[in-house]
Amino acid sequence: MRLALDTNILAYAEGVNGAARQAASTDLIRRLEGADLVLPVQVLGELLTVLLRKAHWTGQVARQAVGEWAAGFETRPTSIATFIQATDLMVEHAIPVWDAVILATAAEAGCRVLLSEDFHAGFTWGGVTVVNPFADPPHPLLAVALAGG
Repeated sequence: MRLALDTNILAYAEGVNGAARQAASTDLIRRLEGADLVLPVQVLGELLTVLLRKAHWTGQVARQAVGEWAAGFETRPTSIATFIQATDLMVEHAIPVWDAVILATAAEAGCRVLLSEDFHAGFTWGGVTVVNPFADPPHPLLAVALAGG
C-alpha cells in the first residue's frame, strides 16, 4: 500500500513540538521502513518553513534536513493538473490550498493513505484516506501498513 506523509510527521521527527511527538513520529517512520512512502514536494517546502520560522533553525541546517528527507523518500512535484484538482478540493470541501495540494499530490501518486493530523481523520478523496497516525487505536489502513501490507 502506498502512503504519503504530511509536513507535521516530518516536523515532529525533527523535534518540533517536543520530545514525545518526536519519539512517536520517529517510531512511526521506523515502523514504516520498507513501505511505499511518498513525500509531496509541498511537504518539503512547508517543512523548511516550519524549521526556519517555528524552530528557528539556521538556513543551512534546515536546508540540510530537508535535503535528507528528500533523498530518503520518493518525492512528487506539484503539476498544474494537481493544482487544479487542489482548487476543486478547496472550493468543494473548504480545505486550505496547500493542504489540498498535498492531498491532490498523494492522489496523483497513487497513494491509498495520507498520514496527517491536519485534516479531518477518515476524509477520503481521490482514493486517498486521511489517517491520523497518532490516533489510538490506529486506523485499520495504518494497521495494515504497519503489518507490512
